[in-house]
Amino acid sequence: MLPYSECCEPLHRGTAIAPTAARLMRSRYSAFALGEVDYLLSTWSPRTRPAELELYPDQRWLGLEILRVTGGMLDDHATVEFIARYSNEGARGEQHEISSFVREAGRWYYLAEVKP
Repeated sequence: MLPYSECCEPLHRGTAIAPTAARLMRSRYSAFALGEVDYLLSTWSPRTRPAELELYPDQRWLGLEILRVTGGMLDDHATVEFIARYSNEGARGEQHEISSFVREAGRWYYLAEVKP
């Protein structure tokens, strides 16, 4: 596991772009944990991006586990299945999701949650 300064900070600061959907997923998880709303919106596909995003101020993200990835560096579509663990007002929970990603003009974007 890379430290924040090598993994996600360059993406959050705009000095690098995610080479894969999995890397974008990790950077978006870190952005949720750090409250980087602008980054979250900028990495969300314009086709599905909300006008605004409000984070839960009492929610603390505790860890991310990537379970499965489809698609790679040469693909334009990918999915990432993950479990993100959190606590909110003392209660622990997890978000298990399959997210779809699309590459447009050389950049990866979060598209939507895939419904089974």
